[in-house]
Amino acid sequence: MFGYRVPAPDEAMLISGGRRGLGGAPFRVVTGHGKFVLPVFRKTRFLTLSMCEAEVTETCVTRQGIALHVRAVIAFKVGNDHESIINAGQRFLSDQDQMSVLTGRIFAGHLRAIIGSMTVEEIVTERQKLAAEVLDTSKVEMAKIGLIVDSLQIQSIDDGDVGYIEAMSAPHKAAIQRQAQIAQAQATQASVEAEQVAARNQAEYARQTAVVKAEYSAEVDRAQAQAAQAGPLAQAHAQQEVLAAQTELAQRAAQLRQQQLVAEIVKPAEAEAERIKVLAIAEAERMKIQAEAAASHDRVALDRMLIDQLPLIVKEAAGGLAGANVNVLNGADGLGEIAAGLVAQGLTILDSVRQNLNGQNAGDHKSGGRSEKTEGLLELQSYRRTPEQQDRDGNEPEGGPSSTT
Repeated sequence: MFGYRVPAPDEAMLISGGRRGLGGAPFRVVTGHGKFVLPVFRKTRFLTLSMCEAEVTETCVTRQGIALHVRAVIAFKVGNDHESIINAGQRFLSDQDQMSVLTGRIFAGHLRAIIGSMTVEEIVTERQKLAAEVLDTSKVEMAKIGLIVDSLQIQSIDDGDVGYIEAMSAPHKAAIQRQAQIAQAQATQASVEAEQVAARNQAEYARQTAVVKAEYSAEVDRAQAQAAQAGPLAQAHAQQEVLAAQTELAQRAAQLRQQQLVAEIVKPAEAEAERIKVLAIAEAERMKIQAEAAASHDRVALDRMLIDQLPLIVKEAAGGLAGANVNVLNGADGLGEIAAGLVAQGLTILDSVRQNLNGQNAGDHKSGGRSEKTEGLLELQSYRRTPEQQDRDGNEPEGGPSSTT
């Protein structure tokens, strides 16, 4: 629009003519917005608010009398408040480049003054302190002309051909070189140790690899050997199982045969022996009873007992012929004669027993010897011995069954 003016974001618009500005200033300050300006009655100018730079290169003498060439850079701008804008506008509005020239001169003077109160060592080692002091001393003077300093940087400090700074740095250089050499030696040693460790690791890895390969090879060989022996081992196991089965079968057959022998021979023999034992016990008990009866009863009872036992005596004598070695020459007649002889022997034994009983009945009690009944029983018992017992004793009763007819 005609007559309406707007300043840039980094500019301040100064309007002169007409009404005065703030604080009796000959112009009004407008920032951040536009303003309607009468073309003929008002005049508009713009003042930059952007950052500016000033470079200072100055030869300064230290407190020690050593000349130093100092190079510094100052970053400054016009203040954002109206007072600073007015002060800067009144001084630099016509020639705004003069702000850098004037700022450089101001800082050069303050820099010479401050360096003159310091030593070379302080200046070299405490550059930040030097910059802070320069800023503090120039702050009031810069504010009067509407400028503010954002930063001051000391770019370089050089003593020319004097060599003072270099001599001052020599011990440090030596120490640094020594530290560098030590560091280099340590680095070399570390490198050698690392190489040795790497070599040991490689050797260990190679050894482990060889061991693993050997183990794999041995395992493969074992597997191959086992595979090669699998057939013979299986055959041997099969033969062993067959032999075990045959052995078990033979053992079972032997046990069966043993059981058969026990059933066929041992058991019957044991039964026969038991039968004979029972018969012997019964016979002994019967004889005991007869002896007791003979001792307690009269002669009639004994005779009757003897008569009763006569058939048994003849039967026992005839039974003894079963095991005797007898040859019968005349057949049935010979057998009849043998039987008649056995009966005669039984009668003879009976008569002998009776006679002994009659003759010795009274005398035995006085002499303490055997009684007639007892002797008769013993004689009767001797005639009833079997042929096997007679053969063992080597004696045979008269007219025994071993004679040949």
